[in-house]
This record gives sequence, C-alpha cells and structure tokens, in this order.
Amino acid sequence: MSTPDQSDHLPRSGPVVIDLGADAEAPDVAAAPPVDPEDTPQGRAMQAAIARMGGGLSLRAKAFWSAALGFLALVLGLAAWDFVATLLTRVPVLGWVAAALLTVLAVLLLIAALAEVAGYRRLRRLDRLRDRAEAVLAAPDLEQAHQLAGDLAALYGGPGARDWRNEILDADAVVDAAEARFLLARDVRATAEIERAARQVALITALVPMALADVAAALLTNLRMIRAIAEIYGGRAGYLGNWRLARAVVMHLLATGVVAVGDDMIGSLAGGGMVSKVSRRFGEGVVNGALTARVGVSAMELCRPLPFRMGRKPRVSAVLGRALQGAFARG
Repeated sequence: MSTPDQSDHLPRSGPVVIDLGADAEAPDVAAAPPVDPEDTPQGRAMQAAIARMGGGLSLRAKAFWSAALGFLALVLGLAAWDFVATLLTRVPVLGWVAAALLTVLAVLLLIAALAEVAGYRRLRRLDRLRDRAEAVLAAPDLEQAHQLAGDLAALYGGPGARDWRNEILDADAVVDAAEARFLLARDVRATAEIERAARQVALITALVPMALADVAAALLTNLRMIRAIAEIYGGRAGYLGNWRLARAVVMHLLATGVVAVGDDMIGSLAGGGMVSKVSRRFGEGVVNGALTARVGVSAMELCRPLPFRMGRKPRVSAVLGRALQGAFARG
C-alpha cells in the first residue's frame, strides 16, 4: 500500500507557509527595494490632455493675444485690399476675380463668427433650462414645471410634444415625464458616444508608443466626444464654444475630485487584477480609457438640461467595461 504524498495534505487554497529552517535568516523587509511609481499605470496621456483642456490664459495673456491677433487681422486685411486694388488697375479681369474671392472669404468668416455665437447661445440655453429645472424641483411649482416642459418640447420637438404635459397635475411628475420623453433615449446615445471615445483612447494610447502622438489623439478624441454629447442634447457648439465647454468639464472634474488616478480606481475600473495580468502599456490604455469615460460623464452632467432622476447617471466602471469588451483580453 503506497503512502500518501505529502503534497496531498497541503491546503487547496489560501497562503502556503514554507519553513525556512531554524538556521535560516529572516528576510529584512526594510531592505526591499521600493516600488517604482513609474511602473504603475498613471494615464499620462489623458492627464496631459485634461491639463490642456482646462488650462486657461491669464488676463495679461488674453490682452496680448487679442491685440496681436487684431493687429494681424488688420494688416492682412489692408494688404489684401491693396493687392486687389492694384490688380484691378493693372489687370482688371484678375482684379475682379481677386475681389470676388476676397468677398467670398469675408462672407465665410462672417458665417463662422455667427455660428460661434449661435453655438454659445445654444449652450447657454441648456444651462438656463438646467437652472430652472433645479429651481422647480427645489420649490415645486406646477406652472413653472409646465413652462419648463414646454421649452423642452420646443427644443426637441416631436408630434404632440406640446399637449401631453397639460394632463399631469404634479410639478415633479411633469419634470419626470419630460425627462422620460425627451432625455432617456439621448442618454443612451451619449453613453454610446462615451464608450466609443473611451475605447478609442484606450487602444491608441496602448498601441502608439510616441508620447506626443497619444496625447494629441486623446485630446482630439475627448474634444470630439464633448462636442458630440453637446449636440445630442441640443447644444452643438462651435470650435471656440467647444473649447469653452471642455474647460467647464475639466473644472467640474476638478470640483468633484475625480481627476486623480489611484490604485483603487485602477482596481475597480480595470476589472480587479486585469491590469496586473497585461503589460504596463495596456494598463496605461485602460487608465486613459477610464479618464476619458469620466470626462464624458461629466460632459453629460453639464450638457443635460435636466438633472438625473428617471434616468441614471452612467457609472464609469460600467461604461469602461462595455467600452473595452473585446478590446483587451480578460484575465
């Protein structure tokens, strides 16, 4: 009869205690090398992108650049005018062609300026609706709730959008009905946009080894995501308005304290031990994707004309999990 092997008596799970012997010297824990923070994924591409989105100019810098750009525009305008006038004298046909092109350019610049103003007004309209909704919910007023629902109906339209609200006789119920009617479907679209951006940033920053390239990709992807979210909620912004909105998003992130990257965030958003089972580069991608999801959720809060009540604010961990499904191999 064979004797059982000693390994059969070892526990199947839990820690394994190894006897070093009476003469063995215990290891000195204090002598162990410190953990290098550079080996921990920090999401540096997104940290740099957030810093660039949130960085504002000082009053002196704004005055300098305003004066410099104004002077440059004046010089270019006078030079173009003199060129066209001289060409009209020397070669009238080419002069008229140049004058037509200059007119088209001036019209396009005027249209671009009007588009920036219109985009800024659309964003301000969303801000005012959100402020009114918070006031109605804080001090319920049926008439104000009906007016708020009517403004949302005018913003989003739809058949019969102006009739349904008069059937509800409770202020909170009117706001909830307006949220369910106009915003829940848009929440799904905005969440899908965040997932797409988080997946794109995670993959690019994991696969592109160049530091400046991944920062630029993260910055452009986040700006495009913020603009798309604003457009979903009816606040399509121009280029300058989009930068202004991006800065507001970063200020909101800083105010809520969710910009910093820590081990707890990495563990919860990267699926427990997932980051430890892949390369450090892929860990950077996961953290960058998580920060992109945080930026997107913050943009939703700022662009959504009503606070979350009937709908739930997306959880960053859930958004990141769906975004990275299939992009990274799970442990």
